[in-house]
Amino acid sequence: MLDGITVIELGSFITGPLAGLVLAEMGANVIKVERPEGDPFRQFDGGKYSPHFQAHNRNKRSAVIDYGRDPGRAALLTLIGRADVLLFNMRPGVMDKIGLSEQRLRADFPRLIICAISGFGQTGPYSQRPAFDNVGQALSGWMSRFKVNDDPRVLGPAVSDAATGLYAASAILGALFERERSGVARSIDISMLESTMAFGLEPIGQFLATGVAPAVLQRGAMSQAYSVTCADGLRIGLHISSPDKFWEALCNAIGRPDFVETYPRRVDRIRNYEFLAESLNKVFGEHPRDHWLERLDGSDVPFAPEHGVDELSSDPQVAHLDPFYTIEHPEMGSIASLHRPYRVDGSREIDFRPPPTLGEHTREIFAEFGIAAPLPTT
Repeated sequence: MLDGITVIELGSFITGPLAGLVLAEMGANVIKVERPEGDPFRQFDGGKYSPHFQAHNRNKRSAVIDYGRDPGRAALLTLIGRADVLLFNMRPGVMDKIGLSEQRLRADFPRLIICAISGFGQTGPYSQRPAFDNVGQALSGWMSRFKVNDDPRVLGPAVSDAATGLYAASAILGALFERERSGVARSIDISMLESTMAFGLEPIGQFLATGVAPAVLQRGAMSQAYSVTCADGLRIGLHISSPDKFWEALCNAIGRPDFVETYPRRVDRIRNYEFLAESLNKVFGEHPRDHWLERLDGSDVPFAPEHGVDELSSDPQVAHLDPFYTIEHPEMGSIASLHRPYRVDGSREIDFRPPPTLGEHTREIFAEFGIAAPLPTT
């Protein structure tokens, strides 16, 4: 889909690298340019090839360039001069300091799409603050939707980082499409703050429409969504939604038709959400999960066992979709990873590349672009 498109990624941690990953898995030639110390995510578990780095950097090539000074800056400009997209996530002003301001890039490379990812935007009172995922979740209102007590520990994977990377990739795709039609190349400014707000569109939209912030449990109540714990401590996710047929099917499957009589309408179930959650949890707590999965299977109830990531490959539906693959890296050995989550004309095969070691492709890329600068050491 993006064969022939070259992306220069000056990315670290998640937002920029995830955007680059999305483009790479569409077939773009993504060159990850790293300074000699490398993306800090490489060293999250010691060494320079952490699982965290691997997750966001497959299907790319890595070149080490000390672009903060010449001759590295000149080498980077040579790469940019033949690229379609320049993608970076840095604090505002950093690119200016190293001589790569938007004004210079736009003047020298009029067909270059520039995507600048920041924490809070290029301007404003917070623009120079450092920002990571939890900061974006907190400021955007997202975290407030998932806190029901004073436990300071944070659950779940990165949300703000992921949302920002995905929105950045979609904006780049739009800019590439426009350039093909009009010849105009755009500069994209995207922040973690606004991306996470956009990701939380539903509660924000409700507030804007009504002037009232929805309660934390409102989405669960409105959607009739539950996470019930069975006798063996394993959980099942239920999402009954609005059609009465799903509620009736659930109550029949668990042997509680009286629930239908007591809560026949969706509005009744919404008003009594917390009581129903407690009641359902008690019912499911009477038997182990396999018992309930057998009862629910074929009942037309929207349900699924709650899997840990270590259980995914054993699920029949996951196995059918075949989302995992293994590829050999000449130095690091077998690397397991996830396919892109979509198929094109029934296929998702691409020219797979394992996540690169630091500077693995520097010599190859320099030769490809005719760069005669001395190779840096890593």
